[in-house]
Amino acid sequence: MFKALVVEKTETGTQADLRQISYDDLPAGDVTVAVDYSTVNYKDGLCIGPGGGLVRVYPHVPGIDFAGTVESSDDPRYRPGDKVILTGWRVGEVHWGGYAQKARVKADFLVPLPHGLTTRQAMAVGTAGLTAMLAVMALENHGLEPGKAPVLVTGAAGGVGSVATALLANLGYEVAAVTGRPETADYLTALGATQIVARSEINEVTKRPLEAERWAGCVDAVGGDMLARVLGQMCYGASVAAVGLAGGASLPATVIPFLLRGVNLLGIDSVMQPFENRQKAWARIAKDLPLSKLEGMIVPAVLSDLPRLGKDILKGQVQGRVVVDVNA
Repeated sequence: MFKALVVEKTETGTQADLRQISYDDLPAGDVTVAVDYSTVNYKDGLCIGPGGGLVRVYPHVPGIDFAGTVESSDDPRYRPGDKVILTGWRVGEVHWGGYAQKARVKADFLVPLPHGLTTRQAMAVGTAGLTAMLAVMALENHGLEPGKAPVLVTGAAGGVGSVATALLANLGYEVAAVTGRPETADYLTALGATQIVARSEINEVTKRPLEAERWAGCVDAVGGDMLARVLGQMCYGASVAAVGLAGGASLPATVIPFLLRGVNLLGIDSVMQPFENRQKAWARIAKDLPLSKLEGMIVPAVLSDLPRLGKDILKGQVQGRVVVDVNA
């Protein structure tokens, strides 16, 4: 028997409780993993709580990310003792996830832990950090180079924004970090931001389709009105990597920035990324993310903290990266 956070459907909604389950309770899969750490993302908050339409079958074990050690494997790619990471593939939503001491999944969902990272550090990165790295790689592929105008990061104190800020600063970019929480300014400066931009400065749609050119690139976790405003402030030929919709799914923008300035809007998905892209991104994370700054993002937690943290992240009240020690 081992511990797991199990969400049940009730007459009034859902209920998440810590309980003991067995190997027989685990779903089918090629590889059984002894989980070391998991983390908390926005989707986890939904799945711990009302489900957000993501969870189809109850009872359910959430946790869209985990890292740990292979216990048993029916796939030749993995052997007992191998360190592995899982992010995405709708694990923690459709499939049982990482909020348990054991997990059983398809081998195709796993990635080997890259040299230079521990399983704890991998979960400080998690889906949020992987998404941030994919966004930076996409911006680079579209011409972003250090030494130009600042790179804007919206929602900078959140999970994706924190890692994006640290990555970009370490790669030599001047980073302008957008936040609606003034108390996070010191945190963002410690991650490498050279400019703090108040959310109120760029959170309203303007009638002007183009403004002064300000940003050489952008990692946008907000969407909505802010993304529409930012598009009109991009430098000629610059790109925005869209990674989230904390500010809404609508985009009240015009096509003028695309037509007159050659701006690119790049969609970033980490859930269904092919194995090769995941490996490249994790290798870049191990090389380019300063681990001392990663440590400064970590908020430690245990399984019993998850019902509270799930509510907090849905309210935008989680700073940095929560790392859940499932064995504590």
